[in-house]
Amino acid sequence: MATLRPPADPESDLRVRAVFADIRATRGTDFVNNFWRYLAADAGLLESVWAEVKAVMATPSLIDPKVKEMIYAAVSIANACDYCTHSHLAAARARGMTAAEQAEFLRIVATAAKTNALVNAVRPPVDRAFLAEE
Repeated sequence: MATLRPPADPESDLRVRAVFADIRATRGTDFVNNFWRYLAADAGLLESVWAEVKAVMATPSLIDPKVKEMIYAAVSIANACDYCTHSHLAAARARGMTAAEQAEFLRIVATAAKTNALVNAVRPPVDRAFLAEE
């Protein structure tokens, strides 16, 4: 259940309308998802979060867009964010992630979760070879 109400007519606010227009243009779709619609309750928050997400996720970089979405989905799984997990897995599929890649991705996430839990339980010292300073 949502913790706040989205504005009834979010685009009546010119700042929100501008962000929604940028979301549509950047993503090449008329769809503005619920996350952005709910953040529209605070135009300043909407603007700042969209600017950061756009800079990281929609700006060409060294990491392929499909891989970015898969990383975002992995972090979303680790943080137990159901909405973001669904959103970013859908985006990864839209960017070409196959069913076989998704299955492998889930195996990696599950294995990492298991070994993370074991390392946190055992607490071995970090090997010097793993340190950036070495």
